[in-house]
Amino acid sequence: MLARLKVLATTGAAALVGALLGLGAPAPAEAATPDTIPLKITNNSGLGRPVYLYDLGTSLTTGQQGWADAGGAFHPWPAGGNPPTPAPDASIPGPAAGQSTTIRIPKFSGRIYFSYGQKLVFKLTTGGLVQPAVQNPSDPNRDIQFNWSEFTYDNSGLWLNSTQVDMFSVPYAVGVQRADGSTVSTGHLKSGGYNGVFSALRAQSGGWGGLIQTRSDGTVLRALSPGHGLETGALPAGVLDDYVNRVWQKYATATLTVTPFADQPGTRYYGRVSGNVMNFTNASGAVVTSFQKPDADSILGCHKLLDAPNDQVRGPISRTLCAGFNRSTLLVNPNQPDTSTAGFYQDPVTNHYARIIHERMADSKAYAFPFDDVGDHESLVHDSAPQQGYLTLDPLS
Repeated sequence: MLARLKVLATTGAAALVGALLGLGAPAPAEAATPDTIPLKITNNSGLGRPVYLYDLGTSLTTGQQGWADAGGAFHPWPAGGNPPTPAPDASIPGPAAGQSTTIRIPKFSGRIYFSYGQKLVFKLTTGGLVQPAVQNPSDPNRDIQFNWSEFTYDNSGLWLNSTQVDMFSVPYAVGVQRADGSTVSTGHLKSGGYNGVFSALRAQSGGWGGLIQTRSDGTVLRALSPGHGLETGALPAGVLDDYVNRVWQKYATATLTVTPFADQPGTRYYGRVSGNVMNFTNASGAVVTSFQKPDADSILGCHKLLDAPNDQVRGPISRTLCAGFNRSTLLVNPNQPDTSTAGFYQDPVTNHYARIIHERMADSKAYAFPFDDVGDHESLVHDSAPQQGYLTLDPLS
């Protein structure tokens, strides 16, 4: 998600991890991790086209934006221009079908991009790197099959995720090898899950099939996130209005209790609607923050009227509301966040994109909207003493 990459101008590792992956600050490691660690990329896609890899982000050593080569050496971006100028070719040859390639990643916070058949086009402005934005029909990367993983590697370890926050595209999974030699992974789809996502979106009434982008030859490229679908007009602006109105009506006469920290069950906030505003009070009855009735854009992007600053009150409440709206659990459970998935996406008015993706993940975990980590439902691996990271390019079936 483009908003997440804004944290690349930040130098604090904890802030980077929190903003990029939606996590709290990691606990300090007892000993610093190595300067680089291996990342093994395995190509199980079944595609016979070349793969190109990119390791782009911010050096946590210098705070500079740039790219890392296959050996883990960092290269800062040169100055950009207005209009944007071509970025240096940061591509790394990826593995052929059925093969693996190992690169090294430095102390970094950013993205591992991969593309099939063509190199990606990156440009530099005076403000830094221009990321692909395929919701724009004129983006030079629109007809390329590509995807990315987000990660932070610092002295506290490795955080590596699979993400569908911006789009659902060519599938992949992530993993990490721990100090004891065991591995954990996430992000794999069920058998038939890749095509199943597109089929389910087409079958869902209300414009959800319009999220799918295809090439002129008929090749399915991706499904845009519903937030981008609002931008392109695929989804109507009022796609969630009915649900929001029912939530606002319910909590005009009932109380919504938010317990935003799993490790602090005594920290609770109480929401009631008055007019167009939901006010949250603390245990003493003082109003601590307020939210205007959110529109679909605010909900699907978890921003604007549901802005979540990196604080200890409004941000955590907003994250919880965002998750509740996307999963449509606010009407069935006045105590948020939910601790199980039983009531997720059951209302006819919901984030069907997120529902469809989660249903087709092998472990049910995904990053289908920005705060999908609320309740630990995200596709993320972490280890404080990682021996190796993994990126597995999965079949398009």
